[in-house]
Amino acid sequence: MATMKAEQRSGLTKSERKTLRTKGKIPAVIYGKKISHTPIVIDEKELTAVLRTNPHAIIEMELPGAGKQPVMINELQRDAILRNVIHVDFHQINMDEPVHTTVRLDYVGDATGVKEGGILQIQHHEIEVRCLPAQIPDSIEVDISALEIGSNILVSELKVSDAVEIKSEPSDVLVTILAPQKEAVEPDTAEEAAQQAEAQAETETSPA
Repeated sequence: MATMKAEQRSGLTKSERKTLRTKGKIPAVIYGKKISHTPIVIDEKELTAVLRTNPHAIIEMELPGAGKQPVMINELQRDAILRNVIHVDFHQINMDEPVHTTVRLDYVGDATGVKEGGILQIQHHEIEVRCLPAQIPDSIEVDISALEIGSNILVSELKVSDAVEIKSEPSDVLVTILAPQKEAVEPDTAEEAAQQAEAQAETETSPA
């Protein structure tokens, strides 16, 4: 379980939020059944580490006056241009109650169809699941070794623990192998071929 330490904060002006970010801090808010809407400040490096490993993981958040609480990231706000995180919404969860979240798909193996010249096309990199927080898998493995050209793998074919309920549409295609695209004949090459054929025909029909 990832850990993070938070500091409480009051309402911030635009300039104060900018100053925070220059110090490597990010304004955030946390809410839940046990915690009312509470403004906090978190460390940017700690958040980056969580986002890099598993953005949907449970985080043990240490809060002033409330101790350590299990939370999950509910929403990230990013700068429209720089794409860096400028605000985070955390949701305090109950470890005894199921949660709806997203899990990364880990595609493994070398597809037979790709070895035969087919093109691997991945449609989904994540799926939605519902389970107890402690049962959330880090990722779900999808073995593509047996995939041939024209075949695919559906959500319904995934193998997960009985403790995990997949909420994505069962008929959704996760990955498929497309047939190799035929290379189009370049115009110049086609024209040259036609000219050669025409010349050959004239030679064959010319009187001896």
